[in-house]
Amino acid sequence: MEVKKVVIVGGVGGGASAAARVRRLDEFAQITIFEKGPDVSFSNCALPYTFSDVIDQPDDVILKTPMQFEQQYNIDVQVNTTVVAIDAQAKTVMIKRQGQVATTIVPYDTLILSPGARPILPAVIAGIDRPNVKTVRNVQDVRTIQAYLTEQHVHDVTIVGGGFIGLEMAENLQQAGYQITIIEAAEHVLGTLDDEFAQLVHKELYDHGVQVILQEQVTAIGATQVQLASGRAVTSQLVIVAIGVTPVTELAVQAGCALGVTGGIKVDHRYQTSVADIYAVGDAIEVTNRLTRQSTRLALAFPAQMQARHMVDHLYGRTPQYQGVIGSQVLHVFTLNVASTGLNATECEHQQLDYRFATVAPQNRVSVMPGTTAVFLKLIFSYPTGEILGAQAIGQSDVDKPIDIIASLITMHGRVSDLTDVELCYSPWVSTAKNVVNMVGLVAENVLNDEFKQVAVTQVRQLVLAGAFIIDAREPQEYADGHIKGAHNIPLSQFRQRLVEIPTNQPVYIHCQTGQRSYNMVRALLQRGYTNVVNIAGSYAELVQYEYFNDQTTGRTSILTRT
Repeated sequence: MEVKKVVIVGGVGGGASAAARVRRLDEFAQITIFEKGPDVSFSNCALPYTFSDVIDQPDDVILKTPMQFEQQYNIDVQVNTTVVAIDAQAKTVMIKRQGQVATTIVPYDTLILSPGARPILPAVIAGIDRPNVKTVRNVQDVRTIQAYLTEQHVHDVTIVGGGFIGLEMAENLQQAGYQITIIEAAEHVLGTLDDEFAQLVHKELYDHGVQVILQEQVTAIGATQVQLASGRAVTSQLVIVAIGVTPVTELAVQAGCALGVTGGIKVDHRYQTSVADIYAVGDAIEVTNRLTRQSTRLALAFPAQMQARHMVDHLYGRTPQYQGVIGSQVLHVFTLNVASTGLNATECEHQQLDYRFATVAPQNRVSVMPGTTAVFLKLIFSYPTGEILGAQAIGQSDVDKPIDIIASLITMHGRVSDLTDVELCYSPWVSTAKNVVNMVGLVAENVLNDEFKQVAVTQVRQLVLAGAFIIDAREPQEYADGHIKGAHNIPLSQFRQRLVEIPTNQPVYIHCQTGQRSYNMVRALLQRGYTNVVNIAGSYAELVQYEYFNDQTTGRTSILTRT
């Protein structure tokens, strides 16, 4: 019997998953993993949590050791070993073990590349190579940072980049007692979110003592401070750079593998490169966005593992079903959970897609139950087809659930009408009778059918400054507790008796606490002949949080009487 020789470059994520899948399908294959680092099969996403008391030790994120691979799967894992060259014609790899000068030639029948990606360290930043500049990509990085924090008696930490890793590091280091500053070049953190939702994250960071500096570029890093393009200096003894990653492709290029338009390794639907018998998976490859059909790169754990599975299935005669990625992800930030899937408004505009949105802010369960909290959910959908393009959710509850439901429908090219009738579990302890997913679907259907007009909370400040006529549909006590400056308090319970106060010769913008009462008022007024009424989507609960961060950090005049 001929034994298949499978060589895998990279033992984390896609590489480890590919090895395990090969063994499940082929008990007799000779499987070898070469990993240049000291650890394999560890949870990259859990690395930030080793800096707080969530995970005790860096080694706790290691899921399997080389010995466990050998004992459980009969897989030969060689750590601290670098593949320095590939001879695609001879079907061999040249390896070099750490601390040794000699190299060894290893033959393969199938070569799987899973080299991952490396953190971006811009050379234009003076001092980027200083010893107090670190990145977080593997277990060894964590060990190095923890040692530096202790030995150098660090008090102030600057994190460059407001993406997932940056925010997770900020949260855990703040909980460990460090003073944290985040520097982000864009207008807001988390590019997967639209601005109105990102502002809720800004508020959460601010409330927990994390300084967030936006639209600033780092120009130089010193021993005790970080210099910004504006001339501002930030006190810092440690700098963690988390502005993104770039695919590790040098080995693939040396072997003759083509790169795609994004700079990642180009693969087909079977994850085969342009070179025979060489495959690639994980953060280093170029993938296709399921919605835009455009090439992209996506450094997430689940896609890497499924790529590995489908690729190995092809090797053993199964037909892979490559359908592209949508980028579903979730993040925990102090008391908030933040989840998103698919496209946001900015991406739709970039792709020149005609879209509409629906926003709801109900409670996470029946309001009479203790400990209920708001769930902010935004749905993005195409116009006029109503196909679901993306969604974002923020709240203190499990917001990944509605996003997972919506992600499932996106993969099936679902439309907003599919959300309205999807039958979901209900109990007062866990949800409302109409789930937040049903609610956003109902609102989206109304928007799709042009049944009423709406504006986002992002437009309210301009409306106030322009002297727009705004109605607060809440009860007088709610209004007294805080309201939009200049807003007219005409509660839903009173508006029919006060129609004379509602003008017909100018636009009228209506809001309440969560959007339900204002929507009901808009619908009623439309039936009464008003053609100038507009609902404020997201309403007061979201507006308060949207305005908060910039009110606190820019010194501007608030449009609210109380924040």
